[in-house]
Amino acid sequence: MQAIILAGGFGTRLRSVLTDVPKPMAPIHDKPFLAYLIDYLSSQGVTDIVLSVHYLAEQIVSYFKNSYGNVRISYAHEDEPLGTGGAIIHSLAAIDGSRPVFVLNGDTFLKLNYQEMYALHTQGAQLTMSLRRVADCSRYGEVTTVNNIVTAFQEQGSARAGLINAGVYLFDSDIFQAYTLPQHFSFEKDFLFPGITALQPRAFVVDDYFIDIGVPADYARAVADFAS
Repeated sequence: MQAIILAGGFGTRLRSVLTDVPKPMAPIHDKPFLAYLIDYLSSQGVTDIVLSVHYLAEQIVSYFKNSYGNVRISYAHEDEPLGTGGAIIHSLAAIDGSRPVFVLNGDTFLKLNYQEMYALHTQGAQLTMSLRRVADCSRYGEVTTVNNIVTAFQEQGSARAGLINAGVYLFDSDIFQAYTLPQHFSFEKDFLFPGITALQPRAFVVDDYFIDIGVPADYARAVADFAS
C-alpha cells in the first residue's frame, strides 16, 4: 500500500509552544510526531510514502531521507503553498498510479485498520474516507451518512455527539481527471464538499484513538498519550 502525507503546513497555531519546527516534526519524547505516524502506517502494511513538504522542508528530508524503517520515502516539494488539493495533485506524480493511494495529514494520528479500509474501497468505491465518532462535533464539523455513504458536511458542527471527518482518504489517482481545478485549492472546501453528490464517498467509521496536534492543548495531550 502507498500513502501521501501532507506535511507542508506552517503550524501557525502552535507557534506559542513550537518555533522554527514544521508542525509534523513537533517533538514527542525521543522523535517527531511524524515518525510515530509513519511507524504506524508501516505496521499496517504501507510500504511507500510521499511526503508533501514546503515549510522548513529540509528538517523533514534530513530526518527521514529516502527510507525510514521498512518504508520507502519520496518527496513532493511545493515551491509555494498549493493548498491541500494542489499539494495532493502535485504529489500524485510520485506515486504508482495503478494502485489506490491513502492521503492523510502529517499532524493527525488516527488508529485505524488500513487493510480493512483498503478492502472496503476496492468494492467499487471512488473515494473512501475515515470518519470518527466523537462526543462533541463543534470543533471539527459534523458529517452525515446514509447507508454508509457520506451525504453532507456541516463546517460548524453542533456540540452533540456524531461523526467527524478524521482526515484519512483513499482514492484512485485519476479521481481529479473529470474536474477543472485551479493550481491552488483546498481538497475539502473546493473539491470534496461541493462534489459530494457525484463523489458519493464510502464511509469507514472508526471508534479508536484520534489526535490532532494543531493546537497547543492537543499537542500537550499527545505528549502525555504517547508516553505510554
